This record gives sequence, C-alpha cells and structure tokens, in this order.
Amino acid sequence: MSYVVIEGLHKKYGTSTVLSNIDMTIEKGEFVTLLGPSGCGKSTILRIIAGLTDATAGVVKIEGKDMTRIQPKNREVGMVFQSYALFPNMTVKENVSFGLKMKKMEQKEIEKQVQEILDIVHLTEKADAYPHELSGGQQQRVALARALIVRPKVLLLDEPLSALDAQIRKKLQSDLRSIQMELGMTMVLVTHDQEEAMAVSDKILVMNKGEIAQIGTPTEIYTKPKTEFIANFIGHYNVFSRQELEKMIGKTLPGKGAKFAIRPEAIHVKMEADDFYMIGIAKESVMSGNVIRTVFQAGDRTYSVEQLHQRAQHFEVGKAYECYVAPKDVIELT
Repeated sequence: MSYVVIEGLHKKYGTSTVLSNIDMTIEKGEFVTLLGPSGCGKSTILRIIAGLTDATAGVVKIEGKDMTRIQPKNREVGMVFQSYALFPNMTVKENVSFGLKMKKMEQKEIEKQVQEILDIVHLTEKADAYPHELSGGQQQRVALARALIVRPKVLLLDEPLSALDAQIRKKLQSDLRSIQMELGMTMVLVTHDQEEAMAVSDKILVMNKGEIAQIGTPTEIYTKPKTEFIANFIGHYNVFSRQELEKMIGKTLPGKGAKFAIRPEAIHVKMEADDFYMIGIAKESVMSGNVIRTVFQAGDRTYSVEQLHQRAQHFEVGKAYECYVAPKDVIELT
C-alpha cells in the first residue's frame, strides 16, 4: 500500500463544491506537487490531510491508518504556510526548538537536533537572530526547519515561496529539493507556479475546478498534456482547432481530436524529413532570460516560436517565414 492514500475525497461549503472525487497516492520519500490556478481546491486538500478541515466525504490514510478521527496534533503531519508564522520574540534556535520542547525532550538532545537542522538549512550563523533581523528567504528557512525538526511523517507546504522575489525563490526551490532528498522526507507542495512544480517534483497533480486534471512526472506533464486546459496552463503551448491547423499545414491530421497542441520550441525554421510546413509573418519578438519568443501571424491565427537566445535566428518584423514542425510534436488533445 502507498504511504499516503486519499480515496473519494469530496468537500462542499453549502451548495458550493470545492473538491470532487479526489483519488491520489503518495509514496514514502516522494515529493508531490499539487499544481493549479487559484481556487481549484489544492490548499483544501492540504488542510484535509493535516486535519485542519473536515472532508464532506472520503478518507485519508497515512501508513494504512484512517486519519478521519485522528486529531491534527496526533497525525504526525507538519505544515509550512505562505505566512511564516514565526514567534517574533524568539530567536531562530528558539523558534526551531519549539516543537521539541512541547515533546518534553531533554535539553541536550534538543540542542543537538537544532544544530543539525540549522546546518541543513544553512542558518547556523543566524541561530541567535530574531525574525525581524532576517530576510524573507531566511525566515522561510526557519519555518521549514521548525517543521522538519519534529520529523513528521508528511510535510505539507502551502505556497511557501510565493511571497519571495524571483532570485531568492529559485534558490530556495533548489534548497528545498536538496533537503527533501537528504532527509528522505515525504513532502506535498501546493503552488500555482509551473516552473516551481517542474523544478522540485517527483510527481505533479494538475488540478482544475476541484478535480485532478492530470497526474504525471514533470516530463510527462510538460510533453504529453491531455487536455486544452493542461496545454494552456503548462508552458506556452500553441493550441489549435483541427480546422485551423489543417488549413495552416495543408494536410489532414490523423485521429479524431478536435484540438491539437504544439510546444513553441518544437517549431523551427529548418526543414527536416516529413515535417509539416506553414508560413507565418513575424509580428514581435520578446526576450525572456535566455529564451526569445517570436509571435507569428498565419491568417486569423497567431502562434509563438521559442529559441535559445545564443542560437536564435533573427526574425524581421513584418516579414514572412517558413516554419516547420515534426508530426510527432503535434499533440492530439482530448
């Protein structure tokens, strides 16, 4: 049996359905991310696992044990929120040691474990500092250390990095994944940031309107979106109706799907054997980091092409170009 099992989870508030028929499993030591837009129900799942919110129906099991009647404090589940919720009048080491003191652990052992966890989160030199003396990223690491030190069976992370600026967020994403792997901790992250989900996860559950839209590894989610929602939410897919794309390439597409998706980096300007061919007029180019995204106009439709900056072909705005895509990179959506 999987380490965490969720079966038939439903949640209603009055007549409003927040979660509908959620089934999911998490293996021990796995990093799972619930990814989706605001209001899709992902944080509600976390709160139900933690026991902070009651489910309308369904069951949560951890190590085979039904959590329905288990109080939150007895579930051995840790939680880190977007708001760090640190005690402002306590130092870093006092904040981190709080959970162990509640367990009545001996002071010598507390000090040993606090030192170990501060080393892991790179905060040893800040042990005597107060929260107001720390940066946002450092405060988040304190909150993480405080949750980790009690060795929960599952650590839940509710958008913990969303309030940080981009550079710090990327560093903490890397730190979080490294810590999770070092400790072998089972973690469940909630985020609306696709890049964050791709960077840290073993498995991603994409959610939409209270339901799970697709489950897979980061590679599977990115390269094989099943629906138009997934294709639009992950990356910058070009999504076409069958009629639009067949008109653009001048060929009949196989299958029965009404919609097709093409990754922007899969479209290129050098023809290869069996490639589909289409003409587009360059409308604009925008550089985003090391990627240049160019928008082309083809009849009534636009589509985007992405290239690595250093290897990019320059497209002159207003000029028509021949663009190509391999048949295998045209993804039929359900």
